[in-house]
Amino acid sequence: MKKTVLFLLLVCVLAYQATATPKPKPQVPELVLCGNSYERGFQHGFQLKGQIAEVYRKWKESIRKDTGKNPDAVIADFLASSQYQKAIQQSTPQLWQEVQGMAVGSGQKIDDVLAFQLIDEYWGYLDRLENGSVDKSHCSAVGVAATQNSPTFVAQNIDIDTYMQGYQVLLHIVSAEDDMEQFVMSCAGFIGFAGMNSKGVAVVINALTDLNNSVNGLPVTFVTRGILQQKSGEQAVSFVQSITHATGQNYLIGTETEVINYEASANQVVPFYPTENKGVVYHTNHSLGNHDVKPWMQDYHQRMLSGTGMQTNSQTRYATLDKRLSTPGMSLTPDLVKNTLRSKDHERFPVCVAYDPKKAAFTFSSVLFTLGAKPSVQVTHGSPDQSDYQQHFFFSQAIQ
Repeated sequence: MKKTVLFLLLVCVLAYQATATPKPKPQVPELVLCGNSYERGFQHGFQLKGQIAEVYRKWKESIRKDTGKNPDAVIADFLASSQYQKAIQQSTPQLWQEVQGMAVGSGQKIDDVLAFQLIDEYWGYLDRLENGSVDKSHCSAVGVAATQNSPTFVAQNIDIDTYMQGYQVLLHIVSAEDDMEQFVMSCAGFIGFAGMNSKGVAVVINALTDLNNSVNGLPVTFVTRGILQQKSGEQAVSFVQSITHATGQNYLIGTETEVINYEASANQVVPFYPTENKGVVYHTNHSLGNHDVKPWMQDYHQRMLSGTGMQTNSQTRYATLDKRLSTPGMSLTPDLVKNTLRSKDHERFPVCVAYDPKKAAFTFSSVLFTLGAKPSVQVTHGSPDQSDYQQHFFFSQAIQ
């Protein structure tokens, strides 16, 4: 009897310890990629081969759900209806080599790897077929320029499809061609959502689905990574202004001294700043300065500008950012921005969206890129209300 009681007590103690000890929060793995573009793509594909196979399978399931059609047939039609590959090869040939290397390393078909990079363009493809019934854009971005007391930093909640949960990866790219490093927040099998390089350039983005697209333009992911190949803010701006853009997108670029914001569409690249103080920028997913709008989105665009009618997800989140970040004289610190990106001021349309398998999208990661003399990268695994920011540094800093 005594042995039974002691055994039960021991079981209770072990059970209490198991429940009392919090489970470690998931961390975003850092994947170091070295060599030339093809070699880095191959390394990515080979090292994450299993994860890439899994997330591509889930991606195709989402295509079937979106369209009710065979996903391989949809992908073939999507690619055949555009000249994206040609634009990539012309404007960012190194990134095309990276995609080729990833296909070989992962054992995936090149068309599948290419199409997976074209998230925003796929949304545009569906939008053209359905004339405005597609809305999968939920990212919130912030940039604060350097002052006498603090460096420039840019930040973003990357909100994306739920099927990508668990496939977060931080690419740490050591480029043989460009004599630079890059940190790029990404998903297995994808070349990147947002990032920063060791030359003092960072970029975060927001989809602007109301703006005109071009099937001959450079896709968003390749514009983003193309910006990170530039060695100065001036070069980054020139790159954004010189290319034809495939898809409406807001590019918030951070340099060591300033934040620069452009709303880009197929026919225009327009600067936008929410206040007279260009030292702070914030954006969500409707265009405010660029009026190169799709014909079937004209009424929507006018409602966004006027603020009339039902408040949308994008308008509501923009109002949250504006309320939290636009007070004259306030101290715009990284902690303030992090708290803003964790916020859930509106029950239906919060800035921060925790993972829920029953919902279509969630905050895949929150990122904060700090430039200046001590550059650093901070990322979360999932929404920042449920995950701590992990900090990373360039290798080159350790040998300075």
